[in-house]
Amino acid sequence: MSSGRTASRNSEVIHAGIYYDRASLMARFCVAGRRALYDFCAERGVGHRRCGKLIVATSAEESARLAAIKAGAEANGVMDLREISAAEARELEPALTCDGALLSPSTGIIDSHAYMLALLADAEAHQAVLALHTQVVGAKALEGGLEVEFLGGETLRCNLCVNAAGLHAPDLARRIVGYRPEFAPKAYYAKGNYFALSGRSPFSRLIYPVPVPGGLGTHLTLDLAGQARFGPDVEWTDAIDYRVDPARAAGFCASIRRYWPELEEGRLQPAYAGIRPKIAPPGAKQDFVVQGPREHGVAGLISLFGIESPGLTASLALADHVVEVAG
Repeated sequence: MSSGRTASRNSEVIHAGIYYDRASLMARFCVAGRRALYDFCAERGVGHRRCGKLIVATSAEESARLAAIKAGAEANGVMDLREISAAEARELEPALTCDGALLSPSTGIIDSHAYMLALLADAEAHQAVLALHTQVVGAKALEGGLEVEFLGGETLRCNLCVNAAGLHAPDLARRIVGYRPEFAPKAYYAKGNYFALSGRSPFSRLIYPVPVPGGLGTHLTLDLAGQARFGPDVEWTDAIDYRVDPARAAGFCASIRRYWPELEEGRLQPAYAGIRPKIAPPGAKQDFVVQGPREHGVAGLISLFGIESPGLTASLALADHVVEVAG
């Protein structure tokens, strides 16, 4: 996974674990991972803030869905959501316009780059070596492990290989000799564009609309300096392209003004984009897939597919699970 791609092109949000199906790995690892991540950040001095989030309803119809969202979160073990009135929401965030809201105090933000550097420091303390700009072109299953081949012809033998290549994980799995290609899911790309807000943010918490099909809506997140950004939207694409089309700002503005009608023209600027590593087509639900030898039969190979949001929050719990699968 590249720190310049999936791992950093996201909202840098520590998710509470609200939206995911109860029996899913997403729900299980998000809740456990969130607790572990807050502890890790506190112990290692990684920048983060438990700023909280408001899930806002902008109509009576959306307000009626808040109770179901809260019940689903509680089924996942998220017990601190609180339904509040429009007046209570405005007391917390005076610039907000809504019909009602859910307050999530466990949601936060993190400096994802500092987090990855802290993980690297831990790995190097245990004799790991990071090799940048080293392209894997394939691998071959051997008795008791794998032989990994790099661009340029170099090879490395290992008894455990974890394929955490993000967008490229399914393709990489298919290039492993001895691995049956049908075990690798088809990759789908769901691009998410972000726009930054020029000037000071009127909000101190994250603001999420009631979810929409395919994503969590055009939400407002903050970085640790207080800079606000909006996104991501959902743009299905066949290519990996991180350019942000400035013309998409009009759609962003229309969505944002449902809960912040005072947004002025010209304040949104193209920021960056990320691509969700989907393994399910548009409209279909997906879950994390951690595929080990029990599923595919190749000793020493563990592949992670579909690690989209809440992958950052879930990362430490996912790592523990990989260790269990490795046995």
